[in-house]
Amino acid sequence: MKFAVIENEFGEVGVDEKIIPESVDEEVIEVMNGCICCTVRGDLVEALKRLHTRMDKFDGVIIETTGLADPAPVVQTFFVDEEIPTMYSLDSVITVVDAKVILDRLAEEKPEGVENESVEQVCFADKILLNKTDLADETKLKKIEGEVRKLNPTAPILRCLHSKVSPKELLNIRAFDLKRVLDFDPEFLDPDQEHEHDSTVSSVSCRIKGNVNQHMLSRWIGRLIQEDGANLYRYKGILAIKGVEEKFIFQGVGMLFDGNISDMKWGVPEAERENIFVFIGKNLDHQWLKDCFQACIVTDNLRFKVGDKVQANIGEYTNGTIKKVWDDGNAYRIELDDADKTNVYAPIDVDTYVKAR
Repeated sequence: MKFAVIENEFGEVGVDEKIIPESVDEEVIEVMNGCICCTVRGDLVEALKRLHTRMDKFDGVIIETTGLADPAPVVQTFFVDEEIPTMYSLDSVITVVDAKVILDRLAEEKPEGVENESVEQVCFADKILLNKTDLADETKLKKIEGEVRKLNPTAPILRCLHSKVSPKELLNIRAFDLKRVLDFDPEFLDPDQEHEHDSTVSSVSCRIKGNVNQHMLSRWIGRLIQEDGANLYRYKGILAIKGVEEKFIFQGVGMLFDGNISDMKWGVPEAERENIFVFIGKNLDHQWLKDCFQACIVTDNLRFKVGDKVQANIGEYTNGTIKKVWDDGNAYRIELDDADKTNVYAPIDVDTYVKAR
């Protein structure tokens, strides 16, 4: 089966489309810079209508909303718009639940009149994937399932790791039941319903050309999630590491960070590589995040060139020779003047790591 994917990014910059291999035969349409349930809802309708003109190319449409979306207005689109119901039928609403943080999210107190999106997403689900089960013990998993069933007693719950679930559990299951939705939300079909997001939650996104010093980036990201991880709901990005031909792809939730150099090569000259990142969270300092990332970009010329005689700090300063610059993300690879011709790295071009003889 082939699918078109409508992907909603809360921020101004999309990431996911950039990491889908060109060989994948799905079409991705990004709906940007707003929550698909409100500010860019009209874009969703237009995207669905455009796709319908090419239905011969795929078997269905998958809508991936931002994690901050209220599912009600998205689902409502398939019933109250004049044309969409004649073009599509809604198969199911799938909600992915993060075993690490879901209990905190469900219990989070919101200002008066502001919806708890996590609660809404669980309530509207026809099937729930309880993901990251390796990060919770059996006692916690059962507690999560109990809390979820209080909100939605009819939706099956599938435990999973890395969201690995058979497609048969998710596609063409005909699980959506309008009567069930109307039972807990009698005004569901009212097109004038209003909902309000938490104004303290925002996104900051950025595109910056250049190459990143991997050591500085690692130190900054480590400090960021350690000090402010509780306020980071979601973050992800694609980075160009100086001296590395492959893309560095990262993503995280709270203090759980996952990032690695992928097997996807850039395919463009080093000078044309573009870093992309998105942070979504509470009380974010937008300019500070952008400034910190900018500080990780390699801008200055290196002090030494290949063949220069230097001293490398390996606990004490030891004589050596520069063998390569920007090697595997490090500013220098240095061959020490010892019997084994030991090679060491200087990750940053400062005297703390390497200095002139």
